[in-house]
Amino acid sequence: SSALRLEECAIPRQMGSMSRLDDPEYARFAWGRFRRLLGWSGLVGLVASVLAIWLVVAGIVKGATGIGYTSCALPFLAAAIGLKPAISLVLLPAMASNLLVVVVTPHRMEMLRRFSPMYLATLPGMILGVYLLSWVDQRISTFVLGLLIVAYSIFAIARPSFAIPGKFESPLQVPVGLLNGFFTGLTGSQVLPLMPYILGLHLDPDRTTQVVNLTITIASGFMMIALYQSGIASAHSLMESVAAVVPALLGIYAGNKLRSLIPAQHYRLYVQVTLGFLGASLVVKQFM
Repeated sequence: SSALRLEECAIPRQMGSMSRLDDPEYARFAWGRFRRLLGWSGLVGLVASVLAIWLVVAGIVKGATGIGYTSCALPFLAAAIGLKPAISLVLLPAMASNLLVVVVTPHRMEMLRRFSPMYLATLPGMILGVYLLSWVDQRISTFVLGLLIVAYSIFAIARPSFAIPGKFESPLQVPVGLLNGFFTGLTGSQVLPLMPYILGLHLDPDRTTQVVNLTITIASGFMMIALYQSGIASAHSLMESVAAVVPALLGIYAGNKLRSLIPAQHYRLYVQVTLGFLGASLVVKQFM
């Protein structure tokens, strides 16, 4: 009888030690969920790898040709992950790449003083642009980005010869800064109307490079604050942007090394045509 009582006590203990995975139905459910998680993690890893490769490619293009980093990276990133995440991701790599150029190019303080009204006018335009970015349908902002990229590509390929009289340099700074800030806030693109205005002044190459990179660096700083305050960017997305600096700088370093090996005129043409097609694809995609 004592043995019988011991067996009766052992049965509940054995039943209590059974795992839910011993149930065939639950085991099939758990295994299916695990396989789905593995599939999603593989997809996330693939997307991250593709984005990292494109960040490097954009850096190579900037290093080899001088074309803006944001202009190279944004069209693809916007198509891949959406405009708002793309702007947040590319922000710090663009700032870092342009800040390097600012540091090594002469006439920094001269250009900072000379075009200070334009830099300051960028801020209110950007605040309005970021407000609209957070409020309007993302497809509208992506459509405008596509138009800007196409317009910039056409302008860069055509290279129209025009000159802005010196007497208009100062009066145009505030409207150019406002418009450039607005389009930067709305789309992340920082090239129009900045590039036609600066090129129309016919500054020497060092001063042209300095004022363009100063404008983009200052605008990127304003943009980072505005995106964070509006809730479009978060601490997590800014950390992702910090991580994106490494592939961007690696690409720029490689592009600088390749510059002497590539016929720059033809290379810039190929890049601008490619950017034009990417911009056009963003426009067309919004109607599909």
